[in-house]
Amino acid sequence: MKNIVLISVFTFLAFAKAHSQKATLSGTIIEEGTGETLLNVTVNIIELKTGTITNAYGYYSITLPTGAYTVQYSSIGYATVVKKISLNENVKLDLALKEQGEELDAIVITADVEKMSTKSPQMSVNALSIETIRKVPVVLGETDLIKALTLLPGVSNAGEGSAGFNVRGGSADQNLVLLDEATLYGSDHLFGFFSVFNPDAIKDLKLYKGGIPARYGGRVSSVLDIYQRDGNKQKFSGTGGIGLVSSRLLFEGPIIKEKASFLIGGRSSYAHLFLPLFDVDNVAYFYDLNAKASFNLDDNNRLYMSSYFGRDVFNVNNLFGNTFGNSFVNIRWNHIYNEKWFSNASVIYSDYNYGLELQFVEFTFDSGITNMNVKYDLTNFVNDKVKMKYGINSIYYEFDPGRIKPTTATSGINDRQLIKKYAWENGIYADGEFKISDQININAGLRISSFNRLGQESLNIYENNQPLLYNEDLEIYESATPTASFSSSRSETLKSFVNLEPRFSIAYSLDEDTSIKASYQRINQYIHLISNTNAPTPFDLYAPSGTFIEPQKGTQVAAGFFKNIGNYSIETEAFYKTVKNRLDYIDGADLIANDAVEQILLEGEARAYGLEFLLRKNEGKLQGWIAYTLSKSEQRTPGRTAMEPGINNGDWYNAAWDKTHDLTLTANYNLNKKWDLGANFTLQTGQPVTYPNGQYQFDSLFIPTYESRNSSRLPMVHRLDFSATYTPQPDKKKGWQSSWVFSLYNAYNRRNAVSISFAENEDTNRNEATRLAIFGVVPAVTYNFKF
Repeated sequence: MKNIVLISVFTFLAFAKAHSQKATLSGTIIEEGTGETLLNVTVNIIELKTGTITNAYGYYSITLPTGAYTVQYSSIGYATVVKKISLNENVKLDLALKEQGEELDAIVITADVEKMSTKSPQMSVNALSIETIRKVPVVLGETDLIKALTLLPGVSNAGEGSAGFNVRGGSADQNLVLLDEATLYGSDHLFGFFSVFNPDAIKDLKLYKGGIPARYGGRVSSVLDIYQRDGNKQKFSGTGGIGLVSSRLLFEGPIIKEKASFLIGGRSSYAHLFLPLFDVDNVAYFYDLNAKASFNLDDNNRLYMSSYFGRDVFNVNNLFGNTFGNSFVNIRWNHIYNEKWFSNASVIYSDYNYGLELQFVEFTFDSGITNMNVKYDLTNFVNDKVKMKYGINSIYYEFDPGRIKPTTATSGINDRQLIKKYAWENGIYADGEFKISDQININAGLRISSFNRLGQESLNIYENNQPLLYNEDLEIYESATPTASFSSSRSETLKSFVNLEPRFSIAYSLDEDTSIKASYQRINQYIHLISNTNAPTPFDLYAPSGTFIEPQKGTQVAAGFFKNIGNYSIETEAFYKTVKNRLDYIDGADLIANDAVEQILLEGEARAYGLEFLLRKNEGKLQGWIAYTLSKSEQRTPGRTAMEPGINNGDWYNAAWDKTHDLTLTANYNLNKKWDLGANFTLQTGQPVTYPNGQYQFDSLFIPTYESRNSSRLPMVHRLDFSATYTPQPDKKKGWQSSWVFSLYNAYNRRNAVSISFAENEDTNRNEATRLAIFGVVPAVTYNFKF
């Protein structure tokens, strides 16, 4: 009996030891035929019902008890690979997945990219594949990433032909837009008619509306994170398209086969070339260039160099000229320390430049913002239940409010440089993904951000530190007169801020296809966009936080219900967001060439809350979604004392981009191998506006009076768009391949108002309202090709 007990004990100890020993399976997944790294590939361990996914650079790592396993590598659109492995020690397994091509329709291929995982704690994410975006009907036929995102819940813009986008009631400047980790300060061309993103160069995009991971910071509303493709490491190839108003062309191929690759692509519009035929002496066009090179130095080191340069050019009758745009250069180094540790180091230079030339008054005005960003991120794949991320980044800013230069010696304009401003922003974070049980998954992180406003050539000093005064007799705000000024070097700190930014999200799975989720985030924004328009324009002014301007502090909570039902998925979310220290300008404020913006600003607060619903059909010949958002976005700027009225008497008022109802229906139908059909219908509440409600006469002048700010609305917006994609040779997979995209924007010619203005009719001497609409029905055709 004693021997039996001893044998049982030793057997148990041996079993426990065997299962306490662990080993790591890791590797990089690429696309067969191109060498492009594949992100979000699912790696499933069949026996343990656990797994992981590849990161943004195609790398995966999972630590398991030693033993024999069946590993399944799958990504929709690629042939699934199943491997039998014996994991008695660390195993490095790199794989190339083969595109399924004709085995799946292109629409089906993209489904899983956009489908929300019910078990992941990450919520409030909008994702669209490039293939889906290409099928969305858009004005003038140019594929547009930003316009496609506005078809999903929680995302809108200020109206047709407007720049930027708004997320969950936030302003356009509260979105962090990243392209290959570099910050872009403008996401549109031609004041919102096109986005700056060349669809042929894009690999992946995600829009985080809430539950934003701790690795991101600096904007209180959202993060749009976009990655460019690396380039084909196997063979030379090209893609392009010819449209009615613009064309694009992209080349890619190996520098050293299977080791290094390049990608270079350009776009340009050319509609202005035809304007002289109609005796129109105006110019309006854009161009941009994407470039990237990637190098596999060895099994553990990869080097990437990417860049972007884009410009918009306007000229009106040789009287008014305008040039503006983004550019950046980024160098990244991936390093694998061992099976569990992956790192990425980046050095990024980016700038946004704005140039203005007024020929009729003979001067130029140039302004901009530049930054240098150094960042380092570490990922620790602890085991199949825990993954940790750590990182630091440091950004140096230079804000150039502008320089005015005369163009002739007789212009009467003096050469003047507005005072440049400098700042230094830093962040450090830790973020963890934890699988607590089969039902509970958590993502928790903490970011510590700091911002130092550095010395500058001159800074005003005001009595009682008040740059803005209230005149009680005239009942108006007035700029204070500085009592003195002082200079300081850039090595000095004028004002510093340090803030804690916790992030937390949790998912509770009710079953394999159903979960409820919740998230909380706190983010600080140190860069402010001061604008007197509803959407970003080149006339806007960027200002850093400092002595007179506090950082914006954003807090958001969200909760949602998620369910997959066969080929369908349902996502519902409710959110509540507040923003403190939201800037607003006083009546009569002048933003152009203003060297003391603190004299025209008041600090207020903003809030937004709402409900989002998304029903998506993910598979089959007919796919698409129904998206609906019910929300409210408001601002309030109370007076600083009981005697001051603030703005709108200190009452809450609708934000300029508030839209109570936002409904979108989007559908794609695969008619046959040669034809794909698309349609979308949009119905939105009209934009808030302020109308005159009366007038009074002063001497011989009639002066209007106005209602409360943004208390009225433009008429409801609705529009129906169609598209059809024709592929003449759908089975052709090599050589020259082409397709035609036919689109009809605003099919029933709805004249949606972008503004309503009031003026006196000279014939009747009566006041009349004039409705301005930009687009009627707009047909377009684009020829796409690749080789």
